[in-house]
Amino acid sequence: MLKYLLLFLALGSVLFGAENVTIPTMNFNLAAPKTPQQLVSSLNVLVVLTLLFLAPSMVLVMTTFTRFVIVFGFLRQAMGTQQVPPTQLLVMLAMILTFFVMEPVGTKAYENGIKPYIAEKIGYEEAFTRTALPFKSFMIRNTREKDLALFFRIRKMKNPQSVADVPLSIVIPAFIISEMKTAFEIGFLIFLPFLVIDMVVASILMSMGMMMLPPVMISLPFKILVFILIDGWNLLIGNLIASIK
Repeated sequence: MLKYLLLFLALGSVLFGAENVTIPTMNFNLAAPKTPQQLVSSLNVLVVLTLLFLAPSMVLVMTTFTRFVIVFGFLRQAMGTQQVPPTQLLVMLAMILTFFVMEPVGTKAYENGIKPYIAEKIGYEEAFTRTALPFKSFMIRNTREKDLALFFRIRKMKNPQSVADVPLSIVIPAFIISEMKTAFEIGFLIFLPFLVIDMVVASILMSMGMMMLPPVMISLPFKILVFILIDGWNLLIGNLIASIK
């Protein structure tokens, strides 16, 4: 777990530009640093504490977590099971699957960037570049060209010649909207069979003159039964992971 904590800190530093951190002057009754070294030490502590809180959240948007958690939300909504499974359980399942999918990428980033930096074989900036590259490559593979072109066009930048030429400030938002589009497409496909069940049940109730009986009350057991018969969780998770490049 230590290597992943170091990975979070390194990627967070890349995202937030830790090497250029500045803080505003505030009128606190504290002793001012007497030497540049004391100021640098104080800033380093501030940066590390900030990254400990923010880096994990930022790294999650660079992974498949967005796709998983949105699809699970659509599934629960389509089945109409209200709070079953609980939101906390769905989020934890999404995080575990994200760890499963991203472990090879994280290991590669650690081996290429963090480990040689700890061993003092490479410098600070090179370690950042090597650490971010596997994540950047993964995000670009799973991002539509249309979404990347959108942010390049907004920035009025030239088309990149390689993965290294694409800045993280463009890759991350393009990757997020691509993941959201993919998740909504999968959610639509999930909704269709359950919608058919709801329509069939509603039609039967209307033909029987039982219009006061909520169709959801009758269709819910059938939707759960269908989901069990097709081994829904196995099918859904298998296809979700297969959809990742």
